[in-house]
Amino acid sequence: MGETISSVGEHRALRAFFRNPTAIVGSIFLAFVGALALVAPWLYPEDPLSMVARPFLWPGQNPDFPLGTDSLGRDVAAGLVWGGRISLVVGLAATLLGVSLGIVVGATAGYFGGRVDNLLVRLIEIFQTLPSFLLLVVLVAIAQPTVKTVTLAITIVTWPTVARLVRAEFRSLRERDFVTAARALGFGHLRIVALEILPNALPPIIVTASVLVATAILMESALSFLGLSDPNLVSWGSMIGSSRELLRSAWYLSAIPGVAIVCTVLAVNLIGDGLNDALNPRSLVGD
Repeated sequence: MGETISSVGEHRALRAFFRNPTAIVGSIFLAFVGALALVAPWLYPEDPLSMVARPFLWPGQNPDFPLGTDSLGRDVAAGLVWGGRISLVVGLAATLLGVSLGIVVGATAGYFGGRVDNLLVRLIEIFQTLPSFLLLVVLVAIAQPTVKTVTLAITIVTWPTVARLVRAEFRSLRERDFVTAARALGFGHLRIVALEILPNALPPIIVTASVLVATAILMESALSFLGLSDPNLVSWGSMIGSSRELLRSAWYLSAIPGVAIVCTVLAVNLIGDGLNDALNPRSLVGD
């Protein structure tokens, strides 16, 4: 009905996004990292934690190991590719779960209001009063440190941000004329929420989701750096953590995965900025 974004507006948003050079650079780099993560089993079929050469080969010293080897003789390039796979899986999965949970809670609170709203707002505030990273560390430390545990822990930490945003959007939209018309036509609550209000609330949710992907990648890297990750899997954070005592003698072991984290998070943020500009109502109207 009525005020949902039209196909013309969607095409304008796409054109605005692809005219943004920084967003294009971020998209290309993120696509490159994603492609490497997908083909990791074919590029490096061996276990990235296996010892394959003598320790401390510097980048470029041996063509078979272009990024060198670490203190145990493990291939840094293999670890980098497989580590990107873990970071992207955790970042995307945690964001998907967090956004889904936040939409359900925020939409319920914002649409129905009253006691339901008060109860859910108190629940959101309880989570937001706790230090996010401290809560994350406690959750992972209590449970078994696996990819699933880390993903669920990041979900628990990040969903309140989405819930507050969705609640605010629904409170603003629930009294609009197109919602009133939907009620007059006898539409049920679920149909109004899912098909009438939610499409209008999607632009800020999409932008927030892009930020949460970057946040989730940083959280996973921080946990891995502290040793609170699956010890049987390699990740960028664990690569930095295992080489932090070698900064003076083999700084490349920390620099290479560190640069990968910085560039990936920067790429996600550039995409988020591009989405923010493209989905801005002023750009849709003024295009």
